[in-house]
Amino acid sequence: MEIRFPFGIDRRGLTASSGPDAHIRDLIEQVLFTMPGERVNRPEFGAGLDRLLFAPNSPELAAATEATVRSSLQRWLADRIQVEAVVVESVESALTVTVRYVMRRTGERATATFSREGGP
Repeated sequence: MEIRFPFGIDRRGLTASSGPDAHIRDLIEQVLFTMPGERVNRPEFGAGLDRLLFAPNSPELAAATEATVRSSLQRWLADRIQVEAVVVESVESALTVTVRYVMRRTGERATATFSREGGP
């Protein structure tokens, strides 16, 4: 068992944990939404997708974002997953990222979708 992300306390009052598959999803979420420079000892860590919530939508931005996501996941999680596809969609102030990947530990394919919505 691994520590759940985001960090929380379970109903027993202990640190919440997650299974191996959920932990991989948690790690992907951390990479996607951590801003570079946010982690003191790993200033390059993260794709920083939250900054795109209010960016103007365009095919060029979508392509650049998909490339950023793919390279960030390959850099930080290549030992755990093999990324097959990344789809980034931005509609008004909502950002949705779908990642298709293979878990190296088991060879199983999985898909994870993450959404963030900006607001005042």
